[in-house]
Order: sequence, then structure tokens, then C-alpha cells
Amino acid sequence: MDAKSRRPKDREGAISALNAAIEAMNVAEGLSTITPTKDVFGSVGVTLTMLRVGSCWFVLIDYKLKYA
Repeated sequence: MDAKSRRPKDREGAISALNAAIEAMNVAEGLSTITPTKDVFGSVGVTLTMLRVGSCWFVLIDYKLKYA
């Protein structure tokens, strides 16, 4: 299998894994009763969201470069 044909599927899988991790952090933050723990889950969720947004930009730039 060609490595280039697998890239979009790998990116989609990574983005869906990030979405699942972000959702898990949101649920954990909501269920937690200890304030420092809530802060940690919130910070990790924000960091994962920034990673997801950053990876989406790379996908868009790659798409524009490839099909422009």
C-alpha cells in the first residue's frame, strides 16, 4: 500500500482520537469534585483542542498546496 494514500486516513484517525480525548477530559472535568483535578482536566482539554485546531490548519494547507 502506498504511504501517500494512507495519509488522509491517518490524519482523520488522529483528529477523531483527539476529539475523543477532548470529550473524555470534558466529562472527567465535569465529574471531578476536587478543584485542582478540575483545573488539570480543563488545561489538558484546552491543550488537546489547540493541537486539534493546529492539525486542521496543516491539513488545509496541505490540501491547498496539493490541489491549487
